[in-house]
Amino acid sequence: MSAERKASDAPEAPATAEGTGKAATPEESAEDVTVRDPVSAPGADGAPRRATRRFPLFTRDTARPEGGGRAAPGDAPAPARQWPILAVLLTVGLGLLLTALDVFRVGLLLIGAALLAGAALRWVMPDVGMLAVRSRFTDMVTYGGLGMAIVLLALMMQPHPLLEFPWLQDMLHVTVDS
Repeated sequence: MSAERKASDAPEAPATAEGTGKAATPEESAEDVTVRDPVSAPGADGAPRRATRRFPLFTRDTARPEGGGRAAPGDAPAPARQWPILAVLLTVGLGLLLTALDVFRVGLLLIGAALLAGAALRWVMPDVGMLAVRSRFTDMVTYGGLGMAIVLLALMMQPHPLLEFPWLQDMLHVTVDS
């Protein structure tokens, strides 16, 4: 017999019940747990339970995000299948071009509007192609939060802000005077 042994040839240590140190009964051993589908897993009691992918604590796999399917039929050309992300990216690109041409406020408003449109597309459409990066909820919060922050900052931009918060001026004086 060679020095290499198969895992099945190795003597098995007796299974113990979790946390008790006592030998597990046949009902509690891992061999008796039947995994019904790829997302079921043994629970704390050893019985199979359905594990959900909705808001997991840790990433356990690399599954495509919900809504990550094509936005057009598979026989359509690539740009047509990925039109949601292309629309957002082209709008952001136009906003960056306007910002580079010294039209800051309009360019930034366009960038923020593109991100807000991405959040709206992610909410309304079932399949958005590569615009789907994470779960639908996370994508909407990320796109919407960043878009809203950029729009608000563009509206408060100096000189001649279109949106003023007097309490921000007071906060600045309190922090600088201290």
